[in-house]
Amino acid sequence: MDGDYMIGGVFSTHNSIPTVRHDYTIMPEPLRCTGSVESRELHFSRAMIFAIEEINNSTKLLPGIRLGYQIHDSCTSVPVAVKVALQLTNGLDVSYYTERNCSHSGVTLAVVGETGSGHSVAMSRIMRSFNIPQVSHFATCACLSNKQQFPSFFRTIPSDKFQADALAKLVKQFGWTWIGAVRSDSDYGNYGMASFLNAAYKEGICVEYSESFYRTQPRNRIKKVADVIRRSTAVVVVAFVAASDMRILMEELSRELSSPRQWIGSESWVTHPDMLRFTVCAGAVGFGIPRSVIPGLRDFLLDLSPTKVAASPVLTEFWEDAFNCTIKKGATTEKSVCNGSEDIQNLQNAYTDTSQLRVTNMVYKAVYAIAHAIHNDVCHEIDSTTQCDKLTKIESKQILTQLKKINFFQNGYHVSFDANGDPVAMYELVNWQKSKSGSLEMVTVGYYDASLPEGQEFHIYQNLTWMEDRTQVPISVCTDSCPSGTHKVLQKGKPICCYDCVPCPEGEISNTTDSLNCFLCPKEFWPNVKRDACLPKPVEFLSYNEVLGIILATFSIGGACLAVITATVFFRHRTSPIVRANNSELSFLLLYSLTLCFLCSLIFIGAPSEWSCMLRHAAFGITFVLCISCVLGKTLVVLMAFKETLPGSNVMKWFGPPQQRMTVVSFTFIQVLICIIWLLFHPPFPMKNLSTYKDRIILECALGSAVGFWAVLAYIGLLAVFCFVLAVLARKLPDNFNEAKLISFSMLIFCAVWITFIPAYVSSPGKFTVAVEIFAILASSFGLILCIFAPKLFIILFKPEKNTKKHVMNNK
Repeated sequence: MDGDYMIGGVFSTHNSIPTVRHDYTIMPEPLRCTGSVESRELHFSRAMIFAIEEINNSTKLLPGIRLGYQIHDSCTSVPVAVKVALQLTNGLDVSYYTERNCSHSGVTLAVVGETGSGHSVAMSRIMRSFNIPQVSHFATCACLSNKQQFPSFFRTIPSDKFQADALAKLVKQFGWTWIGAVRSDSDYGNYGMASFLNAAYKEGICVEYSESFYRTQPRNRIKKVADVIRRSTAVVVVAFVAASDMRILMEELSRELSSPRQWIGSESWVTHPDMLRFTVCAGAVGFGIPRSVIPGLRDFLLDLSPTKVAASPVLTEFWEDAFNCTIKKGATTEKSVCNGSEDIQNLQNAYTDTSQLRVTNMVYKAVYAIAHAIHNDVCHEIDSTTQCDKLTKIESKQILTQLKKINFFQNGYHVSFDANGDPVAMYELVNWQKSKSGSLEMVTVGYYDASLPEGQEFHIYQNLTWMEDRTQVPISVCTDSCPSGTHKVLQKGKPICCYDCVPCPEGEISNTTDSLNCFLCPKEFWPNVKRDACLPKPVEFLSYNEVLGIILATFSIGGACLAVITATVFFRHRTSPIVRANNSELSFLLLYSLTLCFLCSLIFIGAPSEWSCMLRHAAFGITFVLCISCVLGKTLVVLMAFKETLPGSNVMKWFGPPQQRMTVVSFTFIQVLICIIWLLFHPPFPMKNLSTYKDRIILECALGSAVGFWAVLAYIGLLAVFCFVLAVLARKLPDNFNEAKLISFSMLIFCAVWITFIPAYVSSPGKFTVAVEIFAILASSFGLILCIFAPKLFIILFKPEKNTKKHVMNNK
């Protein structure tokens, strides 16, 4: 249609061109379109006409100026798109006009289109040389944002860079880390998939395969891509594919059933109405241009009178395909002649569908953007009145400059371009759900707004339906998530999403899912059984509440009671010969010291404290020296008594009771002195032993000074050995006169216990160190009391006839 200013339009109205084999003997024929009319593309071109007519009838935008248009068919072919671009840049007028009042129908100021990115790239490379602005409604390739290569390119649809980022975040949102990827082998698919893979890598998503294809490739190539999808383990497939290419792939996948796949689609095909017939894509999710409402458009699209249809070859072809009849009478075809009963109101296809005007609105905005750019150049505000001069000669370069500045709202939709010629990126999240009738329909379930702050762009406000009409989100991972208590170890030669879940090492935990590392617990903590939390280590010490502590405490008290009972019996029979003959004063002192030895073992049981640690070792050392001193004194008395029986001997006056007491006090004082020095300079102290066991804390008494501890033991051992040697020397004295044999045997047991105590004490872990020490105290104490006093008790209680002076003085 002619006009004062011309706007070009390029749409892929037909879907193919014939394959021509050139033999270079004749001139090639002009390229021509074949195949059926694409209803959706015809819908777009008619929407452009609607917008132009709406502008021409406007009193605010370009009043008094009539826009004309030239709409061409690119046949979904890059060569044809290049030819169309050259036609638009050269103009179609066969005559040159020099008069000022002529129209500018031969000059195209701007172009709306093309639908495909590859076609738009080819056209823009030509148009940039002539500074002709091109405003695309559906070319989304991120490459077109490069202003150095495409300085005259604009678009009303967002760049695929934004869509790729949105798709990567969508995949991450649902926890899919193992996906497949297919793309169109074109600028649209290759650039779009490259952007997506880059964004997916940043989100930690792994791609099992990435396949490309194009609809014109041989079927075996399409079949190969379909087989890769069927054999893959990835449940989710991201398809950055043009609608015409996706149709071919879906037809191939529909031929042979396979495991269901969750399809994630780009805008090109996921919002294409014709794709809804492929049930293999049920549950598909993807981003689409927001739906819109264009008042009056549906009436315009359905206003096709027989005259209008017959006047347009494209409309004629569309009409004949839609109703399966022919308008031309007498035409040689199997179709019947259209009789006028055809009603486009009842026709349901992409041309008549105005329920979801997504891309259509992009065409609408593109036309208005160009109209506003022309308006800003030829119209001026004079006295609040807009006046336009249709005879003003303008060039496409001026429109290019004005397009960079436009910023307006049309029908509630904002239109502007950034420095790259791109609009603000906004998408609707579309889900293919089954309707009540069983057919698939597109349902908007959320949105993505790239202008919102980081992390807030994505929002879902409605439940989604997944593949096979499932309500649960499908799982698509190479390896299931590693639970808490384990960490990920990558599998050799596999992507980072393929790993083994290895339990955390001893002493380490991981409290998050898919942890890369395990972490050591604090010093006084230890992992629980699952190794997902650090718990305070249990504190361990020899307690009165446990079996071992109860047993040792029982023997300790029992031994003390035995010593008290023995002392009581001896006291009641203190005048009897057997008591008097065995030095009753030292016997009572020995029984008293044995009672203390038994009772001091109780100090070793229970939680160590500062005082108990000092008291237990000091009490142990002093009481045992007192005990051994008494035994040593009894042994010396026996020896002295024997010497006294020899003629001329006067030894007993030098070792009477005062000397015996002084001997015991002197030997004991030395041990007291050792203990005082030890406790003053480096006393024992309570400590938490964290090294013996990794999983628990041992409360124990540190020695403070090992020299002090071993000095105490050494002094006890020295006295015991000395006593043992003296007792051995006196063992052959008359049986009824002395107890040397009993002391020898008791000292033998005593020394054996404490010699074995040393390695046992050093090697015993934790609370068993204390138990060994208590056992040594009790064993040696029981050895002394049983060996020295048991025979005497037996005679006193059960053999009183032997408890006589005659029997005691009898020498065998």
